[in-house]
Amino acid sequence: MPLVRRSERYYVRPIFGKIKTKDSLFLGSSKLFFNEIELIIRDKIKIRSKILKIHDIKHLQPIIQENINKKILNITKKRKNIGKFNFETPLVMGILNVTPDSFFDGGKYLSRDNAIEQFKKLIKEGADIVDIGGESTRPGSRKIDIKEEIRRVIPLISEIRKTKKKEFISIDTRKSQVMKEACKFNINLINDVSGLRFDKNSKEFLSSNKIPFVLMHSISTPKKMQKEIKYEDVLLDIYDFFEKQVNLCEKIGISKSRIIIDPGIGFGKTLQQNLKLISNIAVFHSLGLPVLLGSSRKSFIGKIEKNELYEDRLGGSIATVMHGLAEGVQIFRVHDVYATKQSIKVYSKIK
Repeated sequence: MPLVRRSERYYVRPIFGKIKTKDSLFLGSSKLFFNEIELIIRDKIKIRSKILKIHDIKHLQPIIQENINKKILNITKKRKNIGKFNFETPLVMGILNVTPDSFFDGGKYLSRDNAIEQFKKLIKEGADIVDIGGESTRPGSRKIDIKEEIRRVIPLISEIRKTKKKEFISIDTRKSQVMKEACKFNINLINDVSGLRFDKNSKEFLSSNKIPFVLMHSISTPKKMQKEIKYEDVLLDIYDFFEKQVNLCEKIGISKSRIIIDPGIGFGKTLQQNLKLISNIAVFHSLGLPVLLGSSRKSFIGKIEKNELYEDRLGGSIATVMHGLAEGVQIFRVHDVYATKQSIKVYSKIK
């Protein structure tokens, strides 16, 4: 290993295996274990990586050992419960968009009755969480007025809560005022696709209460994100983004234990960048937080298949879930709850 440079940053990706040894370490709150890691080293000049056995770490220079061991501690520590969930088994988040223009289900659930029926269907199919959104954030979409977003989602959540008191509901919004209104109806989770960067009041709102939230990465606004794609390295840049945002949250009193991270598949990424993120998603475990994967029916699947038909992306969506399971992803945000739950059940039995 070359001499350490002061500008170097270290990243650790656990490599999950099949044969347990005395050196095996477990992903926190999981049965997955690893005997090896990929150590990625980044400086101002280049990025290099090396596969290391766990027992070989002690032979590295002290500063590198220290960095690796901090990351491994994060990987192996037990994940804090989010509500009733302890992350010992993967969770499925069902998508319910009450929008006219979402990329897959836009316009299907605009009527209150249709939306409530779809909520019940998602729960019946096994959704652990239902994520309700009133603003499309597909590439090219424009933001909508706060009042319009509230009109779409709050009466629906209110109606659901009249009879469904215990179901785990998430609100998909990047606006603090919508978050505040939704919290009046005992929602359980906030899912902010802007990573708390769209609305400067979001961090302040979250610091004043205890609700958990998803911190997602997006390079820009939905209108611009596919036109302004620029990374030095997509995987490491997004890792650095999460590290920075989590530190900012902690500085204003937001506990790290309330945060779930989502690398934002399709939000300002090319086909190859999306594939790199999914392939190497285990690197985010070294932040010590639950990881969410939202790849369901997204356009990169159509680009691989050279088929832009949304209805033909279920197989590709399930493939990403299977890879995510092998890499320890804790939450899958999907349109197809039944098929996803079935695939997880069969995969688990095989394993």
